[in-house]
Amino acid sequence: MSRRAKPADDVGARVAEALDRGLPVRLDLPRRGRLHLDRPLPFLAVHVGRRAAPAARAAAMANAAYLLAGNLSDAAAVVREVGARMREQFGAFLVLDFGELSRDPLAKDTPFLAPFRISVSSSSDKAAERALSAFVGAVEKIDGRYRAPRIERSALSEDPHSGLARRLPDCSTLTVRVAPIYRVPQSRAVYPELQGWLVAHMLDAGLQAAAQFSRTETALSPATHRALGRRVFVEAVTRADRAMDDIAASFDFLLAVTPINADTAFEEFSAAGFERAPVFLYRPLAIDIAARKKALFSITLDRFEDPVLEKLFGEKQQELDLQLSMLSAREDGRFVEMSRALYGSVDARLEKAARDILDATALSGRAREPQMVDHRYVERRARAMIGGYSAQFSAFAPRVEVRDDLPAGLMVSSDRLLIASSTTMARERVEALLSHEVGVHLLTYCNGSGHGLRLFRTGLAGYEGAQEGLAVLAEHLAGGMTTARLRLIAARVVACAAMLDGASFVETFRLLSREQGFRPPAAFNIALRLHRGGGLAKDAIYLRGLLDILAHLRAGGDLEPFWLGKIAARHFAVMQELSQRGLLKAPRLVPQFMTARGAPERLARLRAGLTPLDLVS
Repeated sequence: MSRRAKPADDVGARVAEALDRGLPVRLDLPRRGRLHLDRPLPFLAVHVGRRAAPAARAAAMANAAYLLAGNLSDAAAVVREVGARMREQFGAFLVLDFGELSRDPLAKDTPFLAPFRISVSSSSDKAAERALSAFVGAVEKIDGRYRAPRIERSALSEDPHSGLARRLPDCSTLTVRVAPIYRVPQSRAVYPELQGWLVAHMLDAGLQAAAQFSRTETALSPATHRALGRRVFVEAVTRADRAMDDIAASFDFLLAVTPINADTAFEEFSAAGFERAPVFLYRPLAIDIAARKKALFSITLDRFEDPVLEKLFGEKQQELDLQLSMLSAREDGRFVEMSRALYGSVDARLEKAARDILDATALSGRAREPQMVDHRYVERRARAMIGGYSAQFSAFAPRVEVRDDLPAGLMVSSDRLLIASSTTMARERVEALLSHEVGVHLLTYCNGSGHGLRLFRTGLAGYEGAQEGLAVLAEHLAGGMTTARLRLIAARVVACAAMLDGASFVETFRLLSREQGFRPPAAFNIALRLHRGGGLAKDAIYLRGLLDILAHLRAGGDLEPFWLGKIAARHFAVMQELSQRGLLKAPRLVPQFMTARGAPERLARLRAGLTPLDLVS
């Protein structure tokens, strides 16, 4: 549809034309008005007026169907046209009129936060009254972390704010006016967090009213009120997504903080009797950090018209900022503290779990020397596994690169599997480790690419703990978890705690080699990973993530949402809502290890409640 301003009396024909063609409607109207319908729905959220009322305006615009109008006459004319069309399709139509009171009359300068006023009324029909009751019920459940709502219900004839409803006598209407509690008293400033909180709650309550109305008055029966939310991204979301992804793709954080001279550094360290820390060399940074930060915060999120997506992108913006700050502080004392902020500290519960594993497995393990394979074998098996996934979905085509500038092991960078040329490992571990890297990291990158937003493949903020926990779980489900591997994961936690407490590289190495019995090459590799960049706390998240995933399974949680993209367990509610709204597609691929021999039985035992030690018993 054209975005040029249209006279209100032309709206009906243009709405009909777009909906007949199955297109969303987005029309600019006179006096800075706008009509947005991402699909036919039996309700319309409306905000009238040009006076600054940003919370009410945003609450209306966050809906899948909304109208902004400069005055009551324009609003009523458009509502009649849209309402006629929607009644033809649904048999009923509801108007949600959002606005703000001119001031916050209950605010006082007291030690306690006063309640805030919400004025509501409805048309006299039973359908609107039931919808209003649903709205009030939702508002009354609002968490009063800031201020609790105080509902004032009026008859439509007594409500001074119900001008639109009185112009629509044949329409079911709800009139809502909320106190501007987000405004700083005696100032033109606002509390942004409080404004966002208010918008989110008004949106949710409005959707609950619309869902109640839909279930009782139409054939539409949404499973949840969230199913009535937006299904179409506005252009501002797409632009921000591309811009943020471009910034994320302009640097590889882990590669930038990983030494390129691991082999020679070990030789240097060994020649010094393991008593003098080696000198690590890093890749030169290929980006101007100040310029990247400027570009990052030039990405505006305030035109998303979707509080959920605005929050997700805001969190990612902050995470990218922290990563860029860490790169600017590489090999500086500030790096480790920012690393603690990014990945978290090692709390007492996590350290105890790690030490329990190390203590219980201290006498195990060196009875049999496994058959070892080099990077060539790993590369062949990696290509074979990738080929299996590609046969299911041809767009799954990650690159495999053998690198001379990495410590021994494997690493995933976006859609690339990087294998160090110095890699050697037990043959029995190869399929498990590839299930970790290919079956989780690369698979979720691919699945996350299928939702129309790159954010889900780049990763929501804080996704790494869940990803690494899932990846370790994948090793178990693939039948390749070993005592040595579990000890390694636990040792990383104990050594990370020591590093964060100030242990030097040499002290960390001694902890691993003398106290925990790791051979010098293994102890060196763990210490390198922990001290790279100046102190990286990432390696504690493997065991932490595994414990969280085990707790999730024990509580009856599913793994399926994790395959949608790179997400954390705390995003489950958000992902569920986005799925209900139709914004997310089903995963293109499901991990092969989920159906490996013995995997269903292993998963069933995990749901019954196992500890990490049980994975190798």
